Amino acid sequence: MKSSGKLNKSVRQQKLIDLIKEEPFLTDEDLSIKFNVSIQTIRLDRLELGIPELRERIKNVAEKNYRKVRSIIGTEIVGELIDLNLGENGISILDTTQEMAFSKTNLVRGHHIFSQAESLAMAVIDAEVALTGVSNIKYLNPAKAGDKLVAKAEVVRVRGNNHFVHVRIKVDQTQVFRGKFILVVID
Repeated sequence: MKSSGKLNKSVRQQKLIDLIKEEPFLTDEDLSIKFNVSIQTIRLDRLELGIPELRERIKNVAEKNYRKVRSIIGTEIVGELIDLNLGENGISILDTTQEMAFSKTNLVRGHHIFSQAESLAMAVIDAEVALTGVSNIKYLNPAKAGDKLVAKAEVVRVRGNNHFVHVRIKVDQTQVFRGKFILVVID
């Protein structure tokens, strides 16, 4: 939707509202490029319209999704749950910190990555109580402190009380982890 010329303020602001409803995770920089205006203009427009900054928009979307989760308490999910379709798929984002990494190498410890994957897998299944029965995991590339881990989970099969969930975690476009989980639903 990159426009060639500048829009008048009221038209731009209406398009801004519509675009953020459609794509709530666009940064101010992304928006400034799409509307061919400065980042400061986008910030002023957001302020005037009462549209929160990106971090707050992510948090608002996450809170709505946490309420859908059945198998674990929303706060037990590692990362921010930004999309959830129970029984189908979900997405979470984990902003890694220095505390999550080895001090010598600055590489994120594996248990943080695994925890994000496992908790997302648990969140996507449509069940009250479940346990991880089997996990087949592979760390493909290192993640460094400060990286944003984007996890995508998909329920690929349900057989009886077994839910087969695949989780992929990427940093930018590079896959750093893949996990195949069999979650066992307990009646």
